[in-house]
Amino acid sequence: MTVRKSTTGRAPTPARRAALKSSMRTGKASPAKAAAGDAPVAAYLASLPQPQRGIAERVDALAAKTLPGLQRAVKWGMAYYGVGDGWCFSCGGFKGHVKLMFINGTALTPVPPVTPVAMGKATRGVELRTLKDLKASQVAEWMRQATAVPGVGRGTR
Repeated sequence: MTVRKSTTGRAPTPARRAALKSSMRTGKASPAKAAAGDAPVAAYLASLPQPQRGIAERVDALAAKTLPGLQRAVKWGMAYYGVGDGWCFSCGGFKGHVKLMFINGTALTPVPPVTPVAMGKATRGVELRTLKDLKASQVAEWMRQATAVPGVGRGTR
């Protein structure tokens, strides 16, 4: 897992924002259309290049195995996952890695190491470059913890 934290904890400056890739400025990992359900997420995952596809499919399978009543959707060009009242984590393919982000990540123990750009103050996660980076037992525990606290987007599924 790659560990990257914000050095200032503040929003990027205009110069830094201009340097961000288009996918980061728009908040979209891909041009995938927003849609709820298992089929759109499966299509999104299948559209990713390798090795991102294999990593994201493994995350998806781990979520399905770990979380009864799992709901999926594609939002903002990424796969979103939730159980119950809102979205709890997302998984998206980017150039060279997959981001697995927990929306209320600061409430998890241990707190996931990556603080993403433009995804909310409480969001934390991991960046997975290979399947070996996926520590299944830790990620499954974070998934269980994330679904035990209220998600976001209630009523918008």
